[in-house]
Amino acid sequence: MFVCVCNAVSDRQIRAAVDLGAGSLAEVQCRLPVANCCGHCEDTARQVVDEHLGQRAQRKSA
Repeated sequence: MFVCVCNAVSDRQIRAAVDLGAGSLAEVQCRLPVANCCGHCEDTARQVVDEHLGQRAQRKSA
């Protein structure tokens, strides 16, 4: 699904950025143009990042 309509950034792209080492929304923003235009997607983008980081941590501890 598109998270950032202004820049056509999807949740899949955000998760891929996290998989490549981004550990926060700010770090994702260094790789992708998300939440830097109108700002309406910032909460959703942050949620995708946080959820994916949590899922990765659970997998590592299992």
